Amino acid sequence: MQVIKRDGRLVEFNPERIVKAVTLAMSHTPGGVDIDLANKVALSVEKQLDGKLQVSVYEIQDLVEKRLMATSRKEVAQAYITYRYNRDVARKSRTKPMFLEIIEAKANDVTRENANMNADTPAGMMMKFASETTKPFVDDFLLSQEARESHTKGYIHIHDKDYYPTKSLTCLQHPLDKILKNGFRAGHGSSRPAKRIETASIIGCISLETVQNEMHGGQAIPEFDYYLAPFVRKTYVEEVKKIENLLEEDLSDLYDYKIEDYIKKDLKGLEGKERDLQMAINETVNRVHQSMEAFIHNMNTIHSRGGNQVVFSSINYGTDDSAEGRCIIREILLSTQRGVGNGETPIFPIQIWKKKRGINYLPEDRNYDLYKLACEVSAKRFFPNFLNLDATFNRSENWKKEDPNRGYYEVATMGCRTRVFGNRHGVDTSVGRGNLSFTTINLVRLAIESALEVQEELGLKFELGIGSQEHMTPAFKKNVKKVFMQKLEKYEAIVARQLYDRYRFQCTAIAKQFPMLMSGLWQDSEKLNPNDIVEPVLKHGTLGIGFIGLAECLTVLTGQHHGESEKSQELGIEIIKYMKEMNDKFSDKYDLNFSILATPAEGLSGRFTKIDKKEFGIIHGVTDREYYTNSNHVPVWYKCTAEHKAKVEAPYHELTLGGHIFYIELDGDATHNPETVEAVVDLMDKYNMGYGSVNHTRSRCLDCGFENADANLKKCPKCGSDQIDTIQRITGYLVGTTSRWNKGKLAELHDRVTHT
Repeated sequence: MQVIKRDGRLVEFNPERIVKAVTLAMSHTPGGVDIDLANKVALSVEKQLDGKLQVSVYEIQDLVEKRLMATSRKEVAQAYITYRYNRDVARKSRTKPMFLEIIEAKANDVTRENANMNADTPAGMMMKFASETTKPFVDDFLLSQEARESHTKGYIHIHDKDYYPTKSLTCLQHPLDKILKNGFRAGHGSSRPAKRIETASIIGCISLETVQNEMHGGQAIPEFDYYLAPFVRKTYVEEVKKIENLLEEDLSDLYDYKIEDYIKKDLKGLEGKERDLQMAINETVNRVHQSMEAFIHNMNTIHSRGGNQVVFSSINYGTDDSAEGRCIIREILLSTQRGVGNGETPIFPIQIWKKKRGINYLPEDRNYDLYKLACEVSAKRFFPNFLNLDATFNRSENWKKEDPNRGYYEVATMGCRTRVFGNRHGVDTSVGRGNLSFTTINLVRLAIESALEVQEELGLKFELGIGSQEHMTPAFKKNVKKVFMQKLEKYEAIVARQLYDRYRFQCTAIAKQFPMLMSGLWQDSEKLNPNDIVEPVLKHGTLGIGFIGLAECLTVLTGQHHGESEKSQELGIEIIKYMKEMNDKFSDKYDLNFSILATPAEGLSGRFTKIDKKEFGIIHGVTDREYYTNSNHVPVWYKCTAEHKAKVEAPYHELTLGGHIFYIELDGDATHNPETVEAVVDLMDKYNMGYGSVNHTRSRCLDCGFENADANLKKCPKCGSDQIDTIQRITGYLVGTTSRWNKGKLAELHDRVTHT
């Protein structure tokens, strides 16, 4: 006979549990414990249930109460009822301490899980209440037992578990051209197609904001320059017509005039149509600049979802070399360089420069001047990041320089690093696609368990961690690798199955649950009717298998991480290659787009460490910090040159096609040295890396606007104010205050060293 537990799990019936509960109730009565009576009650209940295959725990408890009431010890029945009630209350109040900390706006790893969200506001608090109550429901009713146990014990981490019941997807690369050309409906109102740059800019913001409310991840525009370029021309023609009306002259021959570049110039000395042309260009540039300013301002002020959270947005640009595309690129860069409001560094959108030889990377390339400007802006404002379209794994056979629609075949990325391109069910593109969900494997835990098992098997007694390679025998090295790979295979299979189960659950949603997303923004969704299930179109998304802590994993297995040992590097590449090979098998097995993701750990950075430290204790160089190193990165505390870091991390980029990033930490004020940013892009080009960026610090006085690169600036040297805003990059995005960072990320920030 099986017992149905409160959480839906099935366990074997055990009469000893009845005996234990009854004797516990007896211990709270004057008559004391009567073990014989307790056994008789248990036996009587078992007889009454004889022949049943399943019974609920509530039915058993009701029978126990009735049997006790039939004895002379009725006070025991009352005590049992009280005990039962208190147990139910205790179960329901497990979240009480956490709720109280949310109510009291205490800073902890739950309220600081996402540094982009203000969990102290009413809406933010409501989001956290919902999140913390939803996760247990997911554990009890939506996860398999092996997935639930693997997550609870810290072998894996199921990201965005609180959004699991909503069936929402992670992210989307918006085909903005569709709604700019056709208009859209969001809520009660509808929007007509855009006619001018101002409208196009606003619609871009609305698109990102609206879909953010239907998904749990980030939003991106893959071809920001290509999509907005046509509206530069429309705006220019509009300006020419204004001049026509003013002068009462026919200037229609200027409508289609081939403009080499939209550059503002002084009108002094110009006459006739030459003056009219330049006046129209000047006004067009002014309007484009204002539209780009508005776009950035809106992306930093419009709130989505709860918690005063602005849209987690990204834009990709840099390869449209038409005059109109160049105008969009130039003005978004200049607007970013100027800053928002009183000159603050804009946190969103995350801006991504798509670097491409023949377009914008070499001095002879048409957009090379804009690339130089991008490096200058990045040196001051952190953005843009840089996406290397020349990397072997980022090239597309469909990309042709002469194709005006070539942007469709360019890889785009978003957020911290999410990359979507290859597609088993259609053309390789980023447009109209995104990640469905992702789950991360704790490589460190697998390594520690493997090492301890092999040590015990071989009768070895030595410490794990940094320097332990001196004690590692050939037998240990051989066996520990074998055991580790077996564990990795086991847990990657669990993750793949869990992702597939979540995918099947997401497929049961109907199109009208995502009114904007499934109105044509997600690939092929325009074919769906409002009540159709979304299963036919979700196949275009990706399922991400992530990993964390390769550095600490290698330290356990070899005594050194991959930044300090070539042997460790060889093993590290072998491990991630093996993950990639298994990933490809799962793609074939489930006929879905599985990909390996170099996980950007934020809230997760300390969770795995806390669990492992509790079980395995302090291991030098492994569990002795508050965080594990992100994905395949060289540890943030390891001092090395930028080129050495690039050489070590580069081979992992072609293996992690679900997303990756390369960071360099700069020392000093980068605004005086934009060539350093160019040097980082050169490293990406040299070592075939896909995506990278530069980290530095900008501290700014909110009263007078003074800025410098001092991370410890407390008082403004110019006006004496203590209102200082310090911008830091937490993973792939910026945060203006470290008060919203969790303990793990704060510890990591403290440990970061610069690279020369």
